[in-house]
Amino acid sequence: MAAVTPDIDDLRLCVHCGICLPQCPTYRVLGEEMDSPRGRLYLMRAAAEGRLGFTETFARHLDLCLGCRACETACPAGVPFGSLLEATRSQLAERGPRPRAALLCRLLRGMFTEPRRLGVMLGGLRLYQRSGLRHLVRATRVLALAPRLAAMEALLPDVPSAPALPELIPAQGRRRLGRAGLLTGCIQRHLFPDVNRDTARLLSLAGYDVVVPRDQGCCGALELHAGFLDDFRDRARSLIATFPVDLDVIVVNAAGCGLAMKEYGRWMPGEAVVAAFAEKIRDVTEVLVDAELPLGPLDLTATYHDACHLAHGQRIRAEPRRLLGRIPDLRLVPLTESDLCCGSAGVYNLLEPEVADRLLSMKIDRIAETGAAAVVTGNPGCLLQIAKGCQERGLGIEVVHPVTLLARATRRAVK
Repeated sequence: MAAVTPDIDDLRLCVHCGICLPQCPTYRVLGEEMDSPRGRLYLMRAAAEGRLGFTETFARHLDLCLGCRACETACPAGVPFGSLLEATRSQLAERGPRPRAALLCRLLRGMFTEPRRLGVMLGGLRLYQRSGLRHLVRATRVLALAPRLAAMEALLPDVPSAPALPELIPAQGRRRLGRAGLLTGCIQRHLFPDVNRDTARLLSLAGYDVVVPRDQGCCGALELHAGFLDDFRDRARSLIATFPVDLDVIVVNAAGCGLAMKEYGRWMPGEAVVAAFAEKIRDVTEVLVDAELPLGPLDLTATYHDACHLAHGQRIRAEPRRLLGRIPDLRLVPLTESDLCCGSAGVYNLLEPEVADRLLSMKIDRIAETGAAAVVTGNPGCLLQIAKGCQERGLGIEVVHPVTLLARATRRAVK
């Protein structure tokens, strides 16, 4: 495995001012200096300078980081915490004592990074849910013996059928804007196929010919965040090969995937094809924000949760709000601490359910305060996590992707 050495000059940018502390989710929950951004940077710098070995304690403090990048937003010195964390995790994956790495690797490779395999597994879960077995399992509380399995089971919504989209959806708009590739993702394509369907329809209405490569796979984001860089690069190159080179833009509707794909060039320098592909990546809200869409009224009060990798990673905050603000009769109310992580963070809520649940509780408290009937967010992990929290609290709040409301509004306009 080809580990990457974190840039020592970037590590030394941290002046230990502490501005990042209140923005860090794990510091908010745990209150430990070594579980804050500056504490982790101190550990990473000590390891890079040879003053500290790759011990289990060192690994544990890095494992507890959600990788949300809120510290990057807060940092006045511009420390690129995300890339430093991922580089250090690659070193740990290569030569550190990682008793948890085997579990994480199995989760990544066995389920979430193979869309076809994931589809088969979710088909079995659909049977589990619809046969009544789920009610029996929950009634017996047998899952309490396996906290991580319980966390996964509680997270899953009713698994829908997920028919594949056509490979080409022609433009319907008044002017043709070009050809847009659509990433269907892994979790998105199987648990939220309506989000992909609505994304394709909206792009078509905006004037794009939408290309949906049938053989596309995983973008590799989860493996990047875990430090498995060789696997990440292999997946990235395989994904790139499935998209035509003549596309004008490649649209992503999952915040975590979009950030990883925009950063392909950082991890595969000198590869012109990779760089050209990464330059075309856009979040769906970036593409639609100025599009001419026919939007009818939605009488709804909603609030917006900033997905971490959209707000802190891609620095996209205004576009989703501007889009939602164009829907007639939709009332968008502010959410306090809208960019505080909900605890999802890839597979973090499966590996660290206690910390994730504490963060989720904080998020649901803030959501309940708004009085909104719907929560809007642009990442499938956040959709799952927040929906779980609302259900457990008994809140009748709908949790939806921005394109879901936009698609509803366009259907109202047609009527």
